[in-house]
Amino acid sequence: MRIDPAKHGWLSEPETRAVMEALGNARFVGGAVRNALLGAAVTDIDIAVPMPPEESIQKLEAAGIKVVLTGLEHGTVTAIKNNKIFEVTSLRRDVATDGRHAVVAYTHDWSEDAARRDFTMNALYAAADGEVFDYHGGIEDLIAGRVRFVGDAKARIAEDYLRILRLFRFHAWYGKGEMDDTALRAAADGKLGLKQLSGERIAKEMLRLLECPNPAPVLRVMAASGILPEILPFALQWPRLEQMIHLDADNLSTPDALLRLAALLPDDSAAARGVAERLRLSNADRDRLEDLADGTARALAHLPARDIHRLLYEMGVPAFQDRVRLGWADAPPGANAIPWRMLLSVAQSFERPRFPLTGRDVMEAGVPEGPRVGKVLAEVEDWWIDNGFPPDETLLAEKLKEAIFE
Repeated sequence: MRIDPAKHGWLSEPETRAVMEALGNARFVGGAVRNALLGAAVTDIDIAVPMPPEESIQKLEAAGIKVVLTGLEHGTVTAIKNNKIFEVTSLRRDVATDGRHAVVAYTHDWSEDAARRDFTMNALYAAADGEVFDYHGGIEDLIAGRVRFVGDAKARIAEDYLRILRLFRFHAWYGKGEMDDTALRAAADGKLGLKQLSGERIAKEMLRLLECPNPAPVLRVMAASGILPEILPFALQWPRLEQMIHLDADNLSTPDALLRLAALLPDDSAAARGVAERLRLSNADRDRLEDLADGTARALAHLPARDIHRLLYEMGVPAFQDRVRLGWADAPPGANAIPWRMLLSVAQSFERPRFPLTGRDVMEAGVPEGPRVGKVLAEVEDWWIDNGFPPDETLLAEKLKEAIFE
């Protein structure tokens, strides 16, 4: 089988050709080959080479290609040509593994390198001219939508327990029908190994899974096999997540992994905080997850316009849209969609006005510097919001005097 360069421009781009020619005996590997065979977009280009990284560096630099030592301890360097990025990794074989990390040795044997990869559809290589090399039946599995481990499934998982989560993520994106039974049983048997993994690695896989068009069927299999409770040990809100997925498809919304996670979790700030800590989420993502767990999103559909504008002003458009999407997903089956669509439309057109008064204005009006300045300013701003953000400076000045002397 061959990838046609005429149909896949990334193969024949000048930058790609320059890197491949500099390296000599090199092949594309993994996602680029898999996606090209599926006719999907190729965004990341990984290259495998039968030489140690020091030799790769020498050849690339001799050709005037910038090299960044991004993962030298793993045999990986990053080649950059005209701002296009290529990950270049030396062929490897595992010497020892502990479920999280592997000790590797470099090799010149393509089949040895293929044997240490996780799934057959990821153990595909392609030469510069598009010729595909398949050592483990990956093309057949790819066509069938079968996510199958290379070699012994239990052995592959024991090498790195993150492969349990990768199994579900890859099936959600590329699988068809039922999951491979051997792979699923091996994943269930190895689930306790997930405790060895860092929160960051788990988060990366889970969020990628949640971004797929419809992650719910795979997540339900994870729950049934006892794997999901190892990560999310709560009473999960399946109908809300499934409704959000449906609404995303119906409204052509870009799937938002964190918002979908919020939909799946119970309305419990402590649970949201615990998940954020376990997954080592950023402070911004932690706060977002906690804010969405207060259980108030459904009430948005019944708020008067004044309160809607106040919320938009106080929390900002993105946070308001989050709550609308979560509230809509939590609405009863068959609920009227018009109020929710209107809320999203209002948010889209909302431009946050700037409150025209400052603390200096309050002091110039006669309030001495101190805590009362902030209280007066907050009172006037509260009135200003309730009255639809009036721009009339005279009216604001009168309200300021009223707040000072009442």
